[in-house]
Amino acid sequence: MPSDLRTDILALARARGVMIATAESCTAGMVAAALTDLAGSSAVFERGFVTYSNAAKEEMLGVTQRALVTHGAVSEPVAAEMARGALDHSAAQLAVAITGIAGPGGSDHKPEGRVCFGVAGPAGVQVETVEFGALGRAQVRAAARDYALKLLYNALVALHDSAFSLARNTP
Repeated sequence: MPSDLRTDILALARARGVMIATAESCTAGMVAAALTDLAGSSAVFERGFVTYSNAAKEEMLGVTQRALVTHGAVSEPVAAEMARGALDHSAAQLAVAITGIAGPGGSDHKPEGRVCFGVAGPAGVQVETVEFGALGRAQVRAAARDYALKLLYNALVALHDSAFSLARNTP
């Protein structure tokens, strides 16, 4: 895991006065742990939500049953609702959400290694799906953690640049 990236995230968040929250499903708190492994993280890490079940996504983050039924837990609409919910249920100004299929398993429609990300901040919520492939459970989870850290870093840089760009905006 890129230690310097985590250090940069904490430094940028501190410099911008931004608190961070995480909403994690398939990574089950790995992003929160990665950030809080570093001394000084309490200055910028507000909280993490581990919402492995659909019920937890609904109860803790306000993910709608409609989104879960219509799109499934592993979808960009659910990742967007998770990210928004993390902001709504915390004092953070920036949140990252992760929902995916770490494996083993998957389906033709939603293969192993598919992970949906959401980032919520002052400019709204943006989502992205990454197909990591059938790398194995531990490797997919680690790749998702590292990707989420990169998204947080990019979002913090974008806050400085008055832009907020990932793959695309959600409606």
